[in-house]
Amino acid sequence: MKVFTAFRHSAGAARTARALLGTAILGLSLVLAGCVGGAAAPDGTSGPSGTTLHLVGFAVPKEANNAIQKKFAATDAGRGVVWEESYGASGDQSRAVVNGLKADYVNFSLEGDVTRLVKSGQVAEDWNKGATKGIVSDSVVVIVVPKGNPKNIKGWADLVKPGVKIVTPNPASSGSARWNILAAYHQVVSAGGTEAQARTYLTSFFKNVVALPGSGRDATNAFLQGTSDALISYENEAILARQSGEEFDYIVPDDTILIENPGAVLTDADPKARDYLNFVLSRAGQEEFYKKGFRPVIKDVPHTDVNGANDPANPFPVPKRLFTVADLGGWDAVTAKFFADGSGLVPQIQEATGKSQ
Repeated sequence: MKVFTAFRHSAGAARTARALLGTAILGLSLVLAGCVGGAAAPDGTSGPSGTTLHLVGFAVPKEANNAIQKKFAATDAGRGVVWEESYGASGDQSRAVVNGLKADYVNFSLEGDVTRLVKSGQVAEDWNKGATKGIVSDSVVVIVVPKGNPKNIKGWADLVKPGVKIVTPNPASSGSARWNILAAYHQVVSAGGTEAQARTYLTSFFKNVVALPGSGRDATNAFLQGTSDALISYENEAILARQSGEEFDYIVPDDTILIENPGAVLTDADPKARDYLNFVLSRAGQEEFYKKGFRPVIKDVPHTDVNGANDPANPFPVPKRLFTVADLGGWDAVTAKFFADGSGLVPQIQEATGKSQ
């Protein structure tokens, strides 16, 4: 079975330091989520003089990362670099690094999964002081539906109608789940509703959830089995899946959240890991994110048609109302309000609706 996966668009004053750009799960990969692959150069060769870099990340950007690695290998800085990789749910991967999993470069779904490594002394405190604030790729939350959209789902309001079956990853382990849930909640406020109405909506949303898989990739697989009516996912995941031959439709809601995925180099990393991060943020690196359905984080990235997008020539439409985590108070406030064990809004709603973590 093919698997898939999720934009960043500079949103007003919250991101004035970064340019407005469009741009993008997954890796159609034989590497099992969370498993470390053998050392290999991007072209499948390696040599005794090669430098091994360890990349630990969430599953969504694997395809883009592998494409960037191939380009990096053709540069002076990247010549001779071979890779050991581990992919899985973002929170699980971050905790694994804290517990000893070797990493030179990490690419996670959430800022908090990097700051966990800052607190453990493994990533420098100034990791997010650059022009892109530590972000290497963007996307938006979208609604994926079966081909032909049999339930006629057009936006968030349709997801809470009786009989609609929703799949979204588990917020206890998955970064993409947290983006999804924040989008579902704050779209009510963004459209003029109150926080009480947003909580009511999110409660109705969870009542319609039929599966909470452990990661975005697992959620995709569950949806592709054909037992649900909607998958909440990343835009780039939907695009890449359709590039891989999957058939379904996806909707960019009028109100949605800017997904910002961070990358960072560990303090004890080989110096070539810093070269790699610099390459990731170059036009050449961001072009590969663009091709895989991510929205780039820098200006002047070459724009070509993106197969799999609703409109390949205009693959990254600007939502009517795009909000960011900053609009919700920043990750510290968001984590405490929504996801804290026991006291967070989401665990409370999950318990009340019988959809425990």
